[in-house]
Amino acid sequence: MIDYTYTLLILLIPLAVFLFTGLAGHKMKPVVSGLIGTTGLFVVAILSYLTAIRYFWTDHAAGTGYTSLKAFELTWLNLTDKLSIHLGILLDPISIMMLIVVSTVSLMVHIYSLGYMKGEKGFARFYAFLSLFSFAMLGLVLATNIFQMYIFWELVGVSSYLLIGFYYEKPSAVSASKKAFIVTRFADLGFLIGILMLSFMTDTFDFQTLVSPTGPAITQAGGAAFLGLSAITWALILIFIGGAGKSAMFPLHIWLPDAMEGPTPVSALIHAATMVVAGVYLIARLFPVYSMVAPDALHVVAWVGGLSSLFAAIIACTQTDIKRVLAYSTMSQIGYMMLAMGVSGYGGHDGLGFMAGNFHLFTHAMFKALLFLGAGAIIHAVHSNDMRDMGGLRKYLPITHITFLIACLTIAGIPPLSGFFSKDEILVAAFHHNLPLFLIEFAVAGLTAFYMFRLYFSIFWGKETHYHHTPHEAPYTMTIPLMVLAFGSVFAGFLPFNELVTSDGLPFEAHIEYAVAIPSVLIGILGIVVATLMYRKVSTAPVRLAAGFGHFYTWAYHKFYMDEVYLFVTHKILFNLVSRPVAWFDRHIVDGFMNLIARTIEQSAYLIKGFQSGRIQQYGFVFITGTITLVIIFIYIW
Repeated sequence: MIDYTYTLLILLIPLAVFLFTGLAGHKMKPVVSGLIGTTGLFVVAILSYLTAIRYFWTDHAAGTGYTSLKAFELTWLNLTDKLSIHLGILLDPISIMMLIVVSTVSLMVHIYSLGYMKGEKGFARFYAFLSLFSFAMLGLVLATNIFQMYIFWELVGVSSYLLIGFYYEKPSAVSASKKAFIVTRFADLGFLIGILMLSFMTDTFDFQTLVSPTGPAITQAGGAAFLGLSAITWALILIFIGGAGKSAMFPLHIWLPDAMEGPTPVSALIHAATMVVAGVYLIARLFPVYSMVAPDALHVVAWVGGLSSLFAAIIACTQTDIKRVLAYSTMSQIGYMMLAMGVSGYGGHDGLGFMAGNFHLFTHAMFKALLFLGAGAIIHAVHSNDMRDMGGLRKYLPITHITFLIACLTIAGIPPLSGFFSKDEILVAAFHHNLPLFLIEFAVAGLTAFYMFRLYFSIFWGKETHYHHTPHEAPYTMTIPLMVLAFGSVFAGFLPFNELVTSDGLPFEAHIEYAVAIPSVLIGILGIVVATLMYRKVSTAPVRLAAGFGHFYTWAYHKFYMDEVYLFVTHKILFNLVSRPVAWFDRHIVDGFMNLIARTIEQSAYLIKGFQSGRIQQYGFVFITGTITLVIIFIYIW
């Protein structure tokens, strides 16, 4: 067995870079901080790829399956004789897959930011925050137990808050960072309660113990029931709520579009490829427990994912800010992944959904990071996020144009690009396990192709806008990451995920089911054709189509007024009907009672303060009077 202790460096390097650039970055040239951060992530990426090669192709013989192992572990807290909290590094197929995703995308973002953030105030601070986020995300995916995951889960939330609010002088950025932090905190409360319930029933936080077929989570499942569901099912649903908040699933999605207020590289790193898929990774990490013990919880996961996917795809068709279109696209694609987990069984081909969800997580990281970084190059060229201010950019931005087109074709599921393979497996899993959800995702496939090519044609074709200055291609620090991610988007689909990442660690046979694949490709092509007819050239068709949908289009354009619903609930119901009565009770009853005690003591002190006059004659008089009184009482009563 190979010694994997060196993987501890994967965590320590970004932590060291964060501390150094955060404390000393202001004393050096900004570019030095960027180079230090980029070098650190380059080393992390090399170590991650080395670990993947060793684990998948050296340490395990082909076809024998993959086991989990702890590369490092130490005891942090002993809570009881049976329950303790450890910190360590767990290596298995899904954690190593996430290592590749996080290190690759983070490295590309570090390189890209050298050009995109050049000249920005707070350049060193930005790179310090990037390193902190990378450390937190790597700690989350390598956690050996669910409580360690929760610690890094919260640190990821802090890092996200700092990066979204990087432009802290902009009120909109500050509001967006607070919104993301508060919404995900409510979801994380459910996560924490679920962790405590699960650990109470199993006496462990350890992942290996929890997911073991002979472990207490599976062999001792059951317990008290509430509303027809067992206690462990409720615990897993609460844990999923934490994942739904982090992954922006309906109705906890409202923070994701506003998070686009952060710098565009942040959108690529956090809100496309890493943080927002943490919820999917959480379900994958506990999948044996979900599958064997709580299938009802998996049904919740599947339906929340499917409905979120459709909801977001409809909204994306109406938005005009290119980063918001991509944000809702991210929500829709993560819904695909959640649905895949929810319709999966355990072991062999029954675990197709599990493999497909992780496969799509991997390919999505490549093409969605490419889309966001491409959007950053476009914004860098025209200084606007609104696609109505764009048009005809293909001749000014040739590299960005080609790479963006590759990403659009990939997310549309056009073969042989990677998105086709991963999305097709999800549709197959849904087709065999839940036909209504399959039909939903089949429709979403067409909508995805439509809104992505609506975006593509509006930016690179259509009527050329009169720009204040001639747009130009981004520098090589920005275009090289685009080309690397385009390469990943094209070829990532050829990885044999059915042999590498499976629900039980054992490979199984997988093949293209043409009865599903052909219709899914055709509906994707249909979406592209409709977008081409409507947006490749200037046309009145979009206006007429919007008018044809009437109020439904208006609702979709305003995101179905979800923000307004939240404001109504918080201001009109929670603040008026809950917070104000509680504040009145606190102010008048609680504070009033405390004030009454204080006034009583004050008045009593005022009445008896004369006894502390300091005059010996008075003290003697009181002493003698008291003594005589006690003697009289003693004589006449006793």
